[in-house]
Amino acid sequence: MPLNRRGFLTTTALTAPLLGAGTACAAAPDDPATGPVRTGADVLAAEGWQRLAGRRLGVVTNPTGVLASLEHVVDAMHGTEGVDIAAVFGPEHGFRGTSQAGGSEGDVTDPRTGIPVYDAYGADVATLAGMFRKAGVQRVVFDIADVGARFYTYIWTMYEAMRAASQVGAEFVVLDRPNPIGGHQVAGPVLDPRFASGVGLLPIAQQHGMTIGELAKMFDAQFLDAPLGDRLQVVRVEGWRGRGAQPAVPWVPPSPNMPTPDTAMVYPGTGLFEGTVLSEGRGTTRPFEIIGAPGIDWRWAEELNAAGLEGVRFRETYFVPTFSKHAEATCGGVQLYRHGELDAVRVAITMLVSVKRLYPQVFGWRPDGMFDKLAGTDRVRTMIDAGAGVDEIVGSWNAELAGFRRSRTRYSLYR
Repeated sequence: MPLNRRGFLTTTALTAPLLGAGTACAAAPDDPATGPVRTGADVLAAEGWQRLAGRRLGVVTNPTGVLASLEHVVDAMHGTEGVDIAAVFGPEHGFRGTSQAGGSEGDVTDPRTGIPVYDAYGADVATLAGMFRKAGVQRVVFDIADVGARFYTYIWTMYEAMRAASQVGAEFVVLDRPNPIGGHQVAGPVLDPRFASGVGLLPIAQQHGMTIGELAKMFDAQFLDAPLGDRLQVVRVEGWRGRGAQPAVPWVPPSPNMPTPDTAMVYPGTGLFEGTVLSEGRGTTRPFEIIGAPGIDWRWAEELNAAGLEGVRFRETYFVPTFSKHAEATCGGVQLYRHGELDAVRVAITMLVSVKRLYPQVFGWRPDGMFDKLAGTDRVRTMIDAGAGVDEIVGSWNAELAGFRRSRTRYSLYR
């Protein structure tokens, strides 16, 4: 299924094994307390990229694919002896990240390196496989930072690229990165396959609590018709000692509307507002942290603060989006201020229940069914419409979430 949000939003083993035999799904040993966090990219860079030598590479990446030095991995690999980058493949927003939501940069030649760049956003498996064949790709390298939410499209770009690599007999290497919102919390409904779309293709939780490398292992074992098996390798993060902690790695905005780590922390919840008529803050400086619409006033912030949600406070705010929903219109609403750990999905459900009750003439669902695609089910919407309370709604997915938690432990690479 193509990863297209435009309508939604206006072969052999590696020269040296990247994971030891039998350790693919085992938890990593504790790293030395004195060691810095090193992403999979930094691990290979320290070795001079030689584990990637000897095959024609196709690199799926975007601006987040940087080293600790902030040099991009493609720029760092380019010109390294024995490393042959045949092509780069850009996801939503593009390889260099110049496009807004639902956009990409097209097929271009990268002016810095001269490497051909293919537009992989919206490409289905057959199209991606055709791109890999055209470029002569023998090994696909994936290095993109995720933000831990099912409806962020990069993990689905990875899934489709894995399927395409399987078709053409290529190897697939994931340069793993920490989950920027931590890996201990799992929340929200598990996607019902009836609502599969470009913002969620497989039955995983709304906040999945996994790294891209762990997800790749799960996808290969559970969902690929022709698993990659030994042709899938994950270069693990070193020094990430606490799954609950935000990692000390450089923050590069993974998309134009994900400017800060605080944005990422609330996004698994407030991303649901894309499926409503309210502005989710696009066209402001704090997207997904500012939510509102014309006709909303101070009462929403007062009621939300009275709810006593852990880890967040709400400020009454007024704003004028420069683009997207309610562009150039004065909106009232709230700004979220995180001050500790929070359950972003519960926060968002509380916000939805409250705003629908307080402002029934303002609130509404997008008519294109986007909310159900984001939630991965129609249950959340129908329960809110029926007047269900927050505890009842959040409790409705406890059983499926428990099953997902059990499943994901098989692919854990970190303590």
